[in-house]
Amino acid sequence: MEQLQTKIKILLDSGKTYLTSCSEDEVSFKPSLKKWSKKEILGHLIDSGINNLQRFTEIQYESKPYVLRQYKQDALVIANDYQNADLAELLEMWFTINHRIINVIGHLDEATLKFEVVVDNVSYDLNFIVVDYVDHMEHHLKQIMN
Repeated sequence: MEQLQTKIKILLDSGKTYLTSCSEDEVSFKPSLKKWSKKEILGHLIDSGINNLQRFTEIQYESKPYVLRQYKQDALVIANDYQNADLAELLEMWFTINHRIINVIGHLDEATLKFEVVVDNVSYDLNFIVVDYVDHMEHHLKQIMN
């Protein structure tokens, strides 16, 4: 988990460096009505962080297998109005959630990482879900930075 913790920190730093160098027009630009702006993608990463922090925490005490509850990504981006949110506030929230995630995953032991997680009737282990979370963040940061 130490490598993943380091990778999250690197992603956070590179994302913040890039986004704080952008103008408001750049972070608010929507390529089309159906595509997210950079701020909305960041908002989606916040929602992902919120949901995964809950998952990484709950799996430690809930009955097994842990059934992963899906969330409505588009609806959350709209409901949170990330498009009109202050970028500094979004960055602070993204950092705070992910620093909590770094702490939580740092305390996961080998037995916990093997806990079964069911996603759409397919079984994985918690380790896979944590790695997928970090990969998901990296994927969306690449979208933001392009």
